[in-house]
Amino acid sequence: MAAEGCEEMSGNGELEESAAMEPSEVLPQPSIEMAEMSEENGSAATEPEAPVGPDPATFSMPPGAEDEERELPADFERLWKAAHDNPQDFTSWTDLLQYCEQESHITASRRALVAFLARYPLCYGYWKKFADLERRAGYNNKAEEVCVQGLQSIPLSVDLWIHYINLLLGTLDMNLPESPIRIRSVFEDAVAAAGLDFHSDRLWDLYVEWEKEQGNMKNATAVLDRVLKVPTQLYNTHYEKFKEHLNSHEPKEVLPPEEYEELRALCRQSQKAERAEQAQEDEAERPPGEEEPATPEGTDTEELIQKMREQVLIRRDKVYQDNEGQVRDRWNFEDAIKRPYFHVKPLDRLQLRAWHSYLDWEISQLNKETKDPNEDPNQAATEGTDVMEQPQEGSGDAAVAHDDHRVRILFERCLIACALYEEFWTRYIQYLEPQSVEEARAVYRRACEIHLTNKPNIHMQWATFEERHGDLTEARRVLEALEKNVPGLAVVRLRRAALERRAGQLDQSEALLEEAVAESKEKPTLHAFYSIKLARLLLKLGRDPSRARRVLQEALEISPDNDKLHLNLLELEVSGDPWSSAEAVQECVTRALAAPLAPHTKIIFSQRRLQFTEDFSNSIQSVLSVYEEHQKLMKELGGTKREAENGDEDPEKLSKTEDSSAVAAEVPPTMPHVPITTPPPPIMGADMSAQSGYGGYGSWYQQPQYGSYGYQNTWNYNQGYYPPS
Repeated sequence: MAAEGCEEMSGNGELEESAAMEPSEVLPQPSIEMAEMSEENGSAATEPEAPVGPDPATFSMPPGAEDEERELPADFERLWKAAHDNPQDFTSWTDLLQYCEQESHITASRRALVAFLARYPLCYGYWKKFADLERRAGYNNKAEEVCVQGLQSIPLSVDLWIHYINLLLGTLDMNLPESPIRIRSVFEDAVAAAGLDFHSDRLWDLYVEWEKEQGNMKNATAVLDRVLKVPTQLYNTHYEKFKEHLNSHEPKEVLPPEEYEELRALCRQSQKAERAEQAQEDEAERPPGEEEPATPEGTDTEELIQKMREQVLIRRDKVYQDNEGQVRDRWNFEDAIKRPYFHVKPLDRLQLRAWHSYLDWEISQLNKETKDPNEDPNQAATEGTDVMEQPQEGSGDAAVAHDDHRVRILFERCLIACALYEEFWTRYIQYLEPQSVEEARAVYRRACEIHLTNKPNIHMQWATFEERHGDLTEARRVLEALEKNVPGLAVVRLRRAALERRAGQLDQSEALLEEAVAESKEKPTLHAFYSIKLARLLLKLGRDPSRARRVLQEALEISPDNDKLHLNLLELEVSGDPWSSAEAVQECVTRALAAPLAPHTKIIFSQRRLQFTEDFSNSIQSVLSVYEEHQKLMKELGGTKREAENGDEDPEKLSKTEDSSAVAAEVPPTMPHVPITTPPPPIMGADMSAQSGYGGYGSWYQQPQYGSYGYQNTWNYNQGYYPPS
């Protein structure tokens, strides 16, 4: 069943969670719906459309006033510290729990279990241990609360539901009239939450046997009727148990009144039709004046009872055959799932592929039913929409149609085994969002606040989700919490700044980037990156080139060898008024040429200055002067060989070039064709770090370098315009 096997868990998994509780921390009380149990209702209402989701605020038990043990065992602090110093090490937690269990120290055990289950709430075995601990100490109410909290965290755990029911059976006074009502209510919650699990057979069997023990044979029949429609691993044993149940009692004792009367009338009519011809023959042979012996009114003959049983099985056989087909369709998918329980150890690719394939198939079945309204739907296990409604006699035939409940159940099962994989959480959210934004939000909360606290991608997806749906406050909270929990991620700070910019809070966006610049001075590469981002914001949106220039110049004082800063400052200068920018461009290029940059980078700066002078200078002398400086730099830095000038290229080579390109056939001899390569867009005008869509930032965020900033080609202005050198 879902989440089985956690009691054997050991080893070191790749789990990234939030820091566990310190010894003095106490999480809040469980929610009122689950903690305050009424006499009529033994557990929380579980909507049949989706299993109960865990609430992080309920993953603890407050220390009881009865607890008088204060002094902790000798090695507790050492093991506690080891677990908290390396919270991703599952073995350190199990060592701590094992030690507390061996010492039989309730205070230490409570503290360790509370901290452990706040981090690993899907380990159903430790919820059972926690409940047993409270029960052995005589705190039955606390034991119930532990079970309820565990079922909030992992509602698909058949084992935990059975443990909870057995706890109630062992602690409630069954002589009180309200006790059976409460037990039945918990059974209804259990089958609503976990009854569609492929491995839920033991839960259904326990429900049937309990109804028999209470002497409610008709209720037992109703439960059997429901499970006959559920594709489970032991589906055939349920049919055999139904036959045994039917043959062990008279139909009047086990069938709903309506069905019994209908079958009785049908079978009596059938009997009369069969005996009509025989009756005529018997009447001819009967002595004169003697009448046919009458059957006592209100009694069923053995023959009639047998006929009724046959009719009951004929009706159920069709349900059984349909269910068998459902099981056959799912069998290979279920057989491919080798680890249906939670574990910190990673799953192999075959297991991940098996879950994806199963989900694909289940969703496709739902789509088929949606497209074909005439198709006979496979019916589920629960009745109606109110799971707390008490089952009525004869209610076995009233089951909800196969809607998306089964798809949701499979997703929830998948998210037990694959809780540490973002892809399955994201897929579930994508499935839920078109139906209910609130349900999708709840899944985001479970993923980000419990299981994937250190995975930035899904947190940023959550923030984007909230922003799309208009909740900017929540989007801010999500990103702020992520940055606090996983500090130092540039992409998170940029997301926060972008969120404020889109919200019209340009000052706040600038403040976030300024703060990032100030905090990253000890990391020159990161400081340069944030400085470029801030300068672009100030230039393009703030319309303040002076502040943008100052930001870049201050960054160059810290990182004079950063070519990206030089390039961005150069682009800032050349993008201004060309008549007043000439001196600033010259100064910027001079600074870059004097900096410890790579030779090819310096050549790029020289080329850019030459292009600017060519485009905007009023004096041919200044153009030629810059050109000569460029040629001199090329020689000094060992630049690539210049192309032939003034049309002196080899005619044969020129002919081949012209034949293989779309260049004009005739070029004036004094002005040969100049294959000028179009430069890339200015750096200050485009975000070169944004690649592969929103959220797919470039390699800068994972590696200590920037993406390419262009300027990979030279401009061959020298051909036919400047004198050869």
